[in-house]
Amino acid sequence: MCGIVGYIGARDAVPLIVDGLRKLEYRGYDSAGVAVLSDAKCLEVRRAPGKLRNLEEAIRAKPVSGHYGIGHTRWATHGRPTEENAHPHCDCKGEIVVVHNGIVENYQVLRKQLTAEGHTFKTETDTEVIAHLVEKYLTENGRLEDAVRCALKLVQGVFAIGVISSSDPSKIVAARSGPPVVVGLGDGEFFVASDVPAILSHTRDMFFLDDGDMAVLTPSGVRLTDLNGKTVSRPVSRILWDPIMAEKGGFKHFMLKEIFEQPRAIKDTMLGRIGLESGRVFLDEVSITEAEFRQFQQVKIVACGTSWHAGLAGTFIIERLARLPVEVDYGSEFRYRDPIIQPNTLTIVISQSGETADTLAAQREAKAKGSKSLAICNVVGSMITREAAGTLLTHAGPEIGVASTKAFTSQITALVILGMYLGQVRGTLNSKQSCGMVEELALIPGKLEQVLSNTEVYEELVKHLFRAQDFLYLGRGIHFPIALEGALKLKEISYIHAEGYPAGEMKHGPNALIDESLPVVVLATRDPLSEESQVHYEKTLSNIQEVKARGGIVVAVACEGDEEVAAMADHVITIPVTRELLLPLLEMVPLQLLAYHIAVRRGCDVDQPRNLAKSVTVE
Repeated sequence: MCGIVGYIGARDAVPLIVDGLRKLEYRGYDSAGVAVLSDAKCLEVRRAPGKLRNLEEAIRAKPVSGHYGIGHTRWATHGRPTEENAHPHCDCKGEIVVVHNGIVENYQVLRKQLTAEGHTFKTETDTEVIAHLVEKYLTENGRLEDAVRCALKLVQGVFAIGVISSSDPSKIVAARSGPPVVVGLGDGEFFVASDVPAILSHTRDMFFLDDGDMAVLTPSGVRLTDLNGKTVSRPVSRILWDPIMAEKGGFKHFMLKEIFEQPRAIKDTMLGRIGLESGRVFLDEVSITEAEFRQFQQVKIVACGTSWHAGLAGTFIIERLARLPVEVDYGSEFRYRDPIIQPNTLTIVISQSGETADTLAAQREAKAKGSKSLAICNVVGSMITREAAGTLLTHAGPEIGVASTKAFTSQITALVILGMYLGQVRGTLNSKQSCGMVEELALIPGKLEQVLSNTEVYEELVKHLFRAQDFLYLGRGIHFPIALEGALKLKEISYIHAEGYPAGEMKHGPNALIDESLPVVVLATRDPLSEESQVHYEKTLSNIQEVKARGGIVVAVACEGDEEVAAMADHVITIPVTRELLLPLLEMVPLQLLAYHIAVRRGCDVDQPRNLAKSVTVE
C-alpha cells in the first residue's frame, strides 16, 4: 500500500528520502511528500499529487534540506488524492508531522472530539487526527515518544507511522500495529521504511518491528520499546538481496525483468533442499519436526490474490504426493466464517511480502484454534514468518512489479518441495517416484530458459488480440489455477475483463459468451507418462472443438510437437514436456508474457497498474 521512508544522520535527508520513495513506487500511490527539519530548526513540508516527479518538481521550485526527515507515498483511503490530502500531515502549530500507512477506524469520533477542544483540521484524511493527538499530548519539554504513545492508545485500526517534531528535535519516532515497518542500521546513520528495497542501497542490516513496537531513531542509535514503554529487542537480519536486483537491469519494465528472472528464482528456491542422487527433500530450516509432519491429518492453505492461485495448485500437489486432504481459503474470508480446525491440522499461509493483512489475520485465527502454521514467503523477518511455527522461504529476491510473476512460480516450486517432503515422511512417495520428480524439477530452470528464448511469438500474437474487450482462460485439474492466474495477470495490467474457468464447466454457462470476437486461452498440455493427464488432455481437445464450433478465437498453450492442438487452434504457444505437477511452472510464463505484451501494446502502466498496490497491508 502506502510507502514510508525516514532518515537521520549526517547526510542531506531529502535526496535519500526521495530515492527511497522511488524504490517504493511499485507499492502503488497517488501522491507523495517529504518533511525535514531544516538547519533553521523549522519543519519544512513539500507535497504533490500524482507521480513522484511532481514532488521532485515542487522541491526544485522551493528547495529544502536537513539532516533528518520522513517521506511518504500515499494510496488514498480517506480523502481524494490531492496535494492537501498528501502526507506528511501537520498539527495546528506546524511543529509536528506524521506519515501513516493504515486506517484510523475511529477517526471521525476523534476528529469531533479534537475539534471541540479547539483543533482546526485542514484535510479530509484520517491521518491528520494522529498529528493533532500527538500535539495534544506533547507538553513543553516533553518527549515526542511519550506523546506518540498517548496518542496511539486512542487510535482504533491499523497503522505504521513515522513522526518528527521541531519541539523535540533530532528524533524520528516510528510505531507499528499492522502494516510493516523496517529499521535500517547504518554507519552513524539510521533509516526507517515500510519495505526493504527503500533502504537496501544504504544498509543490509535491518530489523522488523512487531505489532505494538515503537522505535526511536536518533543520531546516536535506535531505542526499541513497546507502546507501554517497556524495552524490547528484535533480531537483526542481514538482507542478502543485491540492490542491483531491484533495478531494471536493461529491461523496459520491472515486470519483464522479473519474468526473465524466474529460472534463477526457481533454482534458488530449490537450492540446498533436494538431493539429485537420493531424491530426498531436506527442510532443515523449517522448525517443524518429521514426527509432527507425520501426525498432520489435514492441510488448510490460506492466501490472497496470486498466492491463493498458487495455494489452489498446491491442493493438487499435496493431495497427489502426500495423500493428505487439503482445503484452500481466501485470507479475506477465512476468519469470518468461524473455520473448523480439526486436531492435527497444518495451516499453510502463503504471502510474497509476509505482511498481507488478511492472510496474517487468518494465520492468527488458525493458531488460536490450535493449528500449527507453515509460512511460504519471500521476505526474511516479515510478520507472517515470525508468527509461523516454520517457514519455507522462496528466495525469489525483490519483486517490484505490482503484478506478481517470479513470486508465483517460486511459491509453486516451494509447494512441490513441501509436497514431496510430506510424501516422503508419510511414506506415500517411494524412492523411485521421488528420484523421478527431483530429476524433472531440476530440469525446470533450463526448460524455462527455452520458453523465454522465443518471445517474438508474443509480439506477433498481440497484434490480433490487443483490441479484445474480454478473454476466457480454460484449464482442467492442476491447470485450472493457472487459468485463473493467467486471467488475473491480464486484468491487472491491461484492464481487459478476463475470466479463468474450469474447462469442464463450459456447458454450464460460459459457452454463451463465445463468439467470433472472444479470445479463449486454453491450457492444452499433457504429461505422456500420466494416464490422468492424458484423460484431461483428450477432454480439453473437446473443449477446443466447442469453442471453434461457436466461432471463438483459440489461443492454445501446448507441449512441443503436439500436432493435434496445432491443427485445431488459431494460435499456439509451445512449452517443453514435463511431469503433470510441474507443467504449471512452464505454462505460467507464456500467460505472463501474453498479458505483458498486450498491456504494452495498449499503452498501460505495466509496473504500476491503476488502483492496485503491491502489498495489501490493510483490510
